[in-house]
Amino acid sequence: MENYTMEGRTYRYYGQEAPLYPFGYGLSYTTFRYRDLVLSPPVLPVCANLSVSVVLENTGQRDGEEVVQLYLRWEQSSVPVPHWQLVAFRRVAVPAGWETKLFFQVVAEQRAVWAQDWHLEPGTFTIFAGGQQPGQKTRAPSEVLSAQFTVTGATRPLRGC
Repeated sequence: MENYTMEGRTYRYYGQEAPLYPFGYGLSYTTFRYRDLVLSPPVLPVCANLSVSVVLENTGQRDGEEVVQLYLRWEQSSVPVPHWQLVAFRRVAVPAGWETKLFFQVVAEQRAVWAQDWHLEPGTFTIFAGGQQPGQKTRAPSEVLSAQFTVTGATRPLRGC
């Protein structure tokens, strides 16, 4: 094997073709609503971690469980990166009519890119939170929220943080 690129070999690198059953696809006997996606801080130094919170509400008539998924997208990168990358997920049980606030930590290592070594780059990033992948064509009864944050500073090797 001489070509080690992942292009066209995993769902993360597919072009316009979406997988038939993407990660997080499934059925539920209830419905959920996401709201109040908050990123803190919205501007952070290159080696800092990001705190994320989101409110999940069970809007259905039955108790249910939801797999809350957090994805990261690089808006501009110096090297090829996935369209989005799963950075966190949590299965949450929510009684009918109730809501819960969830907290996640996106560590700097999850923003690292490979270019002969792992390094962190400044720029704009998007976080997606929901019960499915962003832009998923096979829809689940859930939505996906998004918010952007900015990383400042100079490109830095990951081991230098």
